[in-house]
Amino acid sequence: MLELLAPAGNLDAVIAAVQNGADAVYMGFGDGFNARRSADNFTQESFAKAVRYCHIRGCKVYVTLNTLVGDREMDAAAALAQQASDAGADAILVQDLGLARVLRAALPDIPLHASTQMSIHNLAGVEAAAEMGITRAVLARELSLEQIRFISQHASIETEVFVHGALCVSYSGQCYLSAALSGRSANRGECAQYCRLPYSLIDADGKEIVSGKHLLSLKDMNRGEYLEELLDAGVSSLKIEGRLKDVSCLLY
Repeated sequence: MLELLAPAGNLDAVIAAVQNGADAVYMGFGDGFNARRSADNFTQESFAKAVRYCHIRGCKVYVTLNTLVGDREMDAAAALAQQASDAGADAILVQDLGLARVLRAALPDIPLHASTQMSIHNLAGVEAAAEMGITRAVLARELSLEQIRFISQHASIETEVFVHGALCVSYSGQCYLSAALSGRSANRGECAQYCRLPYSLIDADGKEIVSGKHLLSLKDMNRGEYLEELLDAGVSSLKIEGRLKDVSCLLY
C-alpha cells in the first residue's frame, strides 16, 4: 500500500494531517538535531501525546534526527533517539552516517530511514544505505520519474519521494550559502533561506542585466499529476514537505 506521509511542526499539524488522511507523519523531537530547528518541534510530553493520538488512529510517527552530528554530540543524539523509541516512534530519519551506525548498534529494533539530506540519487547509494541497516531511502528531490522508477524497482529496501513542497537551490539541501553569510548551517537545521531573497545579476563589466528578481528561489515541487506513475514505479511512500508551514497549508 502506498503511504501518504505528512509534515507536522506542532500538535495542531499532527491532528490536521491525521484527520485528512495521512498514513504517517514526520516531526522533530527536541531542538538540537533536526533540520527544521525553527519549527515548534516536540517536547517529551507533546511527543508522547502526538504518538498516542496517531497510533490510536492507525497513523505512524517518524522522528527527524536529520542533521550532521559532531563526535562530541553523538551520545546526546543517541539518547534523544532512545527517548523517541521509548515513546513509540515508528522510525527515525538520519542524515549523518556516523549517527546511523551508532543508532543501528544501540537501537537495533527501530527502523532507520535515510533522509533526503543524504543526497541518495542512484541505486548504488540506496544499496549502500541498506548495507548499513537502513530500511528506507528518501530519494533526492532532483530525480526524474524514470530515475525513481529504476531505483525503486531494483532497490532491496523501500523508497520514499517528495511529491509537494519547497525545493532547495542546491542538491537535496546541501547548501552552504546560509552558513557562509551568517554562520547558520542548513545542515545543522538553521538555514536562513537567503535563496528566497531578491538579487540582481551583474555581468563582468558591471552592467546590471537583471534587477531585484528571485534568481535563486525555485518554484515549489508538485507531482500531484504523477501519483499513479509513482505507484507503478514501486515507491513506498509519498512525502509532503512543510514542517515550517502553518497548519492551514496542510488542510488537503
